[in-house]
Amino acid sequence: MVSVPRLVIAAPASGSGKTTVATGLMAAFAERGLDVSPHKVGPDYIDPGYHALAVSSSPARSGRAPRPGRNLDAFLCGPERIAPLFLHGAAGCDLAVVEGVMGLYDGAAGQGELASTAHVAKLLRAPVVLVVDASSQSRSVAALVHGFASWDPEVRVAGVILNKVGSDRHEELLREALDGSGVPVFGALRRVRAVRAPSRHLGLVPVAERRAEAVESVAALAERVREGCDLEGLLALARSAPPLPDQPWDPERETASARGGAGPAPGGARPVVAPDGARPLVAPGGVRPVVAPGGVRPVVALAGGAAFTFSYAEQAELLTAAGAEVVPFDPLREERLPPGTAGLVIGGGFPEVYAPELSANGPLRAEVAGLAAAGAPIAAECAGLLYLARSLDGEPMCGVLPAEARMSERLTLGYREAVAVGDSPLAAAGTRVRGHEFHRTAVEPGAGPEPAWGLVRPERRAEGFVRGGVHASYLHVHWAAVPEAAIRFVERCASPRSGSGGGGR
Repeated sequence: MVSVPRLVIAAPASGSGKTTVATGLMAAFAERGLDVSPHKVGPDYIDPGYHALAVSSSPARSGRAPRPGRNLDAFLCGPERIAPLFLHGAAGCDLAVVEGVMGLYDGAAGQGELASTAHVAKLLRAPVVLVVDASSQSRSVAALVHGFASWDPEVRVAGVILNKVGSDRHEELLREALDGSGVPVFGALRRVRAVRAPSRHLGLVPVAERRAEAVESVAALAERVREGCDLEGLLALARSAPPLPDQPWDPERETASARGGAGPAPGGARPVVAPDGARPLVAPGGVRPVVAPGGVRPVVALAGGAAFTFSYAEQAELLTAAGAEVVPFDPLREERLPPGTAGLVIGGGFPEVYAPELSANGPLRAEVAGLAAAGAPIAAECAGLLYLARSLDGEPMCGVLPAEARMSERLTLGYREAVAVGDSPLAAAGTRVRGHEFHRTAVEPGAGPEPAWGLVRPERRAEGFVRGGVHASYLHVHWAAVPEAAIRFVERCASPRSGSGGGGR
């Protein structure tokens, strides 16, 4: 049994102020010296960036790696992994704050409660604090809260935070209405000019693109929450959450199990001294390590920076557990791949915003093309797909794929179920996955002669490209649900035929 003080911040609908309150609470508690673990229900990549920034100010993390924002998506990962993933991310924290998605009971379309905030709250046995936009109501707020609190008896709606309150008198009326509801009010935030948080075609602008401004925005949210909310009461509520019986998710155990091993030896992974002063290879006990020629970890370059901000933290953790040396790099700033690159992972982001700058980095585009030509494994999702195309909005890209990419007026958004059409560096033919699409771009053609996936739900179509060692698609997949992908990718990296020795700077 593991005890983690925790809160789920939910709302009746999108636009009620969940992100404002959740991010403000994370920052306010971090400022008080608590080690806060940030989480987000659903597949969204952008909010977790603000969450990570909000908790980075905590003195409790001094001298330690910052906590990343982590996603809890029961559709992508399966309900059985939610509590283990939560416990992995929240290990050692003083408080975990989970921001919900959409309305409290809104989940995967046509699949009941699956992947809703309510579903995740039940899986975590966590108290829910409902953020209510009170701007156009007074006494009716009690009926609204009563409805949400009584809809599912297994969901513990344990508090309310009133948002967009107009005046002292308005707050008084709202509190009076809720007095007999049995759901306590933990705060009231006044209707003020919104904290600056610019948006564009896919939502908020990511932290990586406006870090200085984002720091100011998060500080302003913390001040609003600190002034308007009962932090002591909320902390006491979080501490009332019962222990969880689940075992924390462990990337080493997951990769060992996927290989057919019994899991890591007691005490965790054992370092193995590598020759020539290279970084040590870490091999889970009892499991055959992945070894590149020379006995060192194969280097996997992980694209990051302002153009490629979309990734789940568990992906890099699984690659490391599978035997890789994961080295982040920024395609906007660096002209070479990391030294010894044997594989490349390019996640999602906004290359369409930075197309001229990415195109201008000709040396790196040439290195990526050379890596692909050498047969090295390259895993590209969404933004990565665009970067590997011949062009993006007329700007030359890497030219790895026989496709042209452009901005589109149509937003493509939603969960998908898919099957691997053939063998690739990520999946064996027939592997079934769940993913999601989130983009306002189009690629022509949408699939190659060897597609990356065959979508089976909600529509049937071929999607993406498998070309040599390249696997490129619009589909975002959470690798915690398919740890075999990390093993397969790293094994391909360690194969003599895939390494090009790129990035020789």
